[in-house]
Amino acid sequence: MAATVHHAFSSLSPIRLGRTKNNARTGPQWRRLGARPVRRCEVAVGESRRVTVSNGGDSLDICRVLNGMWQTSGGWGRIDRDDAVEAMLRYADAGLSTFDMADHYSLDICRVVNGVWQTSGGWGRIDRDKSVDAMLQSLWHLHSIRVRRERPPDFLETVKGLTKWVPPPVKMTSSYVSESINVSRKRMDVPSLDMLQFHWWDYSNSGYLDALKHLTDLKEEGKIKTVALTNFDTERLQIILEKGIPVVSNQVQHSIVDMRPQQQMAELCQHTGVKLITYGTVMGGLLSEKFLDTNLSIPFAGPSLNTPSLQKYKRMVDAWGGWSLFQTLLQTLKRVATKHGVSIPTVAVRYVLDQPAVAGSMVGVRLGLAEHIKDSNAVFSLVLDEEDVSSILEVQKKGKDLMRIIGDCGDEYRRA
Repeated sequence: MAATVHHAFSSLSPIRLGRTKNNARTGPQWRRLGARPVRRCEVAVGESRRVTVSNGGDSLDICRVLNGMWQTSGGWGRIDRDDAVEAMLRYADAGLSTFDMADHYSLDICRVVNGVWQTSGGWGRIDRDKSVDAMLQSLWHLHSIRVRRERPPDFLETVKGLTKWVPPPVKMTSSYVSESINVSRKRMDVPSLDMLQFHWWDYSNSGYLDALKHLTDLKEEGKIKTVALTNFDTERLQIILEKGIPVVSNQVQHSIVDMRPQQQMAELCQHTGVKLITYGTVMGGLLSEKFLDTNLSIPFAGPSLNTPSLQKYKRMVDAWGGWSLFQTLLQTLKRVATKHGVSIPTVAVRYVLDQPAVAGSMVGVRLGLAEHIKDSNAVFSLVLDEEDVSSILEVQKKGKDLMRIIGDCGDEYRRA
């Protein structure tokens, strides 16, 4: 039976939110959550494969290794719809049954425009053997149809779809928020979204609090099962909790290289029970054997940085300590991986899953083009010992403090 860990919001200790000379928040100044009591949140942890995150009466059971579907957006290779749905079934059948989507990368992956099938990866003629309804739905909907038709009735309950909403900076009225969420519900063909993860670009515009209030109302109406955040920093997460918004998680960038969430965010999460869902955990594939013992300074000598993710996380490596130090990290991870008979990405994901407040980590899936089912499932049986962790920490401490360079979680997306 799952053990249950309770987190009381109403008697919180203050959270450090100091600032450095360059305005990066580091501690030791203290700031309190307001006197207003915040609802109790609890997280039930069963076997290491799954976690149930709940807040009050809201709960969602997810796989701790999530399938990130941003790689269907076109920059990672052209995705075939039918091959992608088959791949989703294989992941779900293997127990990797939680899928992360978004309105800004792949929620509405398919439309029909003037008789032509359009996907975010390119154009192709309509397959006339397919029904019009199927062509108008998202991959998630097509996958759900297959699950209902071809799997036992209770199998669908294990498959979860986490989506996001990233609205423009307009006035967040109740009707606007409701209409936007109804679009997602229609695309996914569900009465209630499993999880709605909310993002807001401009903190100076407090409309995000209005939006979250309306999302909470929609949750009470049964249109959303759980409300969550993506790329909010510690300060704003604390403000949101002070307002009584029952968020269950915050999705943030977190890897062996980027440990910023552990500097402030994790402390607040441990006080409140809010959990972290991480992305960038394998750094777009940089944390893999493919880039071990390579020299990217020599043109065409090593693997190309041919995806948006690889280019993004190469910049993170440069900020952290450069390619030479990154090679030392890869060599260390390879020794750990060889010792346990797994791959470097498996070690990278396990390390982050073992960090405080982390409920799950996302691994990007290039549906129909490449699969990481074996590596992802190996995460659940991997146990890193003290020697493994110490060797990784030894390299980490040689890197620069990304909190001071970039700022808190999500700041890399909000800089001009």
